[in-house]
Amino acid sequence: MEFLVLLIPVLLLIFALLMERVESRLHRASVSEEEVEQFLDSARPDEVNTFIREGWSRALPRFRRRRRAGR
Repeated sequence: MEFLVLLIPVLLLIFALLMERVESRLHRASVSEEEVEQFLDSARPDEVNTFIREGWSRALPRFRRRRRAGR
């Protein structure tokens, strides 16, 4: 019985640490609404194809590089 008393807080701590890691990954992966609007308004066909095939993680950096080069 004493084992459970010690085990439960340790399990809760481990769970909280894992959830923090998941949350930080989700926060980094999120894209703002403004970025989505800019992308959809002015993306080139090859950027849209990249988005369809590989998702935001590849398409958005490519789009940002093009916009920076144009300035």
